[in-house]
Amino acid sequence: MAAGMLCVNDRTELRFWLQELLKDTDEISDEGRSILENLFEDTRNLLASDEFAFELLLPDDDFPLGEQVEALRKWCQGFLFGIGSTSSTSGSAENWSEEIREVVKDIAEFTKLDTESEDEEAENDFTELTEYLRAAVIFLRTELNSADNRTVH
Repeated sequence: MAAGMLCVNDRTELRFWLQELLKDTDEISDEGRSILENLFEDTRNLLASDEFAFELLLPDDDFPLGEQVEALRKWCQGFLFGIGSTSSTSGSAENWSEEIREVVKDIAEFTKLDTESEDEEAENDFTELTEYLRAAVIFLRTELNSADNRTVH
């Protein structure tokens, strides 16, 4: 969700993300809040880096492929929620180019991935998808963080 929000507006405030993230939560410990704050700021810094250091936060390769795919599906859902919640407050989505819309549509399709395949071809496909997503996130951040999309939340 943080990556999606920051792709639309790299000046999205931590407070806005926490409000959306913790909407249905009564309380969070100080330690938990600190971890989340660090995650958000790390995500912001990685997305802004000129070294393309951003990586999806997913389970390591030693987890079963089905669990990795399920995590990827959930990552995509959170990413889309972040884009949607930030775009709806800035009103910027109606100005998106066709290319941006296609990439977002692709990410939406990834929320429907099959978690049952465990063969080598499925592993290769998973690797390709994660690389596509990584590039897509960087593309979206670059395209969506223009001067007219920079309302602070």
